[in-house]
Amino acid sequence: MTTVNFKVDPELKKRMSEVNENWSAYLRDAIRQRLEMEERRNAARRLLDDMDAGKRRVPPGFIEATIREARDGR
Repeated sequence: MTTVNFKVDPELKKRMSEVNENWSAYLRDAIRQRLEMEERRNAARRLLDDMDAGKRRVPPGFIEATIREARDGR
């Protein structure tokens, strides 16, 4: 693993020490989740751009089937 450092003000550091948390693991997980969200957003943006450009099409019946599946899953 690579080391990444960042600074926090003394008051925040004090408050962090009062919480029983592995802050390194917490921050690793938060960073991982944020990156995954950004990757999904970029993939969706590329898909929409491709659809706008006519490169991809939604198969007939796909939207209806997806909505029906989501409703049945409730």
